[in-house]
Amino acid sequence: MKELIQLRKELHQYPEISGNEKETAKRILTFLSHYSPDTIITKLGGEGILATYNGKEKGKTILFRCELDALPIHEINSFSHQSVYEDVSHKCGHDGHMAILCGLAKELYQNPIEKGTVLLLFQPAEEDGNGARRVSNDKKFKEIKPDYAFALHNLPGFKKHQIIVKEHTFTCAVNSMIIKLRGKTSHAGEPENGINPALAISEIINHFDAIIKNDVTQPDYCLITPIYINMGEKAYGVSAGYGEIHFTIRSNSNLQMRTIETHLESIIQSIASKHKLELNIDWTQSFQANENNVEAINIIREAASKNRFDILEKEEPFTFGEDFGLFTQKFKGAMLGLGSGEKTPSLHNPDYDFPDEIIETGIKLFHQITKDILNA
Repeated sequence: MKELIQLRKELHQYPEISGNEKETAKRILTFLSHYSPDTIITKLGGEGILATYNGKEKGKTILFRCELDALPIHEINSFSHQSVYEDVSHKCGHDGHMAILCGLAKELYQNPIEKGTVLLLFQPAEEDGNGARRVSNDKKFKEIKPDYAFALHNLPGFKKHQIIVKEHTFTCAVNSMIIKLRGKTSHAGEPENGINPALAISEIINHFDAIIKNDVTQPDYCLITPIYINMGEKAYGVSAGYGEIHFTIRSNSNLQMRTIETHLESIIQSIASKHKLELNIDWTQSFQANENNVEAINIIREAASKNRFDILEKEEPFTFGEDFGLFTQKFKGAMLGLGSGEKTPSLHNPDYDFPDEIIETGIKLFHQITKDILNA
């Protein structure tokens, strides 16, 4: 574990944001070079890496995925491996997830599989929702068709080493909306000669607020959060002619998200037309819901039981987004949670740090899943 903990801390110290993971990828490739994958694909969907370990005989193919990117968050920790960059840090634990997959690579090298194939995907750009899509659309990935796909996410607020599972929706669908409203600027003393978007923005906020359904266990769950508003300038003699408002929308299924998107666009179009405003709607940072396959979840349960790990059956989905949902749409797969401590700072907090003691737990679970599937 000493080697993997050192790697994790090094990755933590030199974080890179989504789409800029060049040096992170180099560090992963250097580590993998000591543990001889049969093939390595680089520059996958950006800076992504796919390492392959083949058995002597043909068999099933399993994909395990982790993330390369960090967040644009200033770290307030003062330990020796703190980020060297002022406003970039690993506050979601992707450094630990990478260490787990590197540990699995080491395990597969030291204890080669007899049949089948294991694919280790180090995916870029998870945090902005673009990485899974770019990997999936990369021509180098087109022939990759695993029988199963797995990923984990560390979860503060849960006991260390605990395995958190849930059938069907594990993490919510998330999409972010940018609404641009263009009217006409005028003198503030003659607002009737212009078209100010303020009332339209107010109506949109109120209409959206009325749609919110906070119970994530219900089929009509819909959480809409205002993120950003900009209108006019600090010029008190001018009535604004342009306004912009951003929202993040969450649903507990991909199908429900499509329904919500259509409904929201209809509302906005009606309000913009009423106020004679030009309208532009953009969607960004889209995350598909992780809709876990029941068979894949049963495999996780069995592997966790064999290692005598504590298993928690989650009743409701997590409300955060995770773009592994695109892979669970395409392949039979599942995302699981790995408890990182009940008193650990929350994800995306400036004082968060991945707990090194759970690296071994993740490796053991993934390796047990590998053996159970390929030796069946």
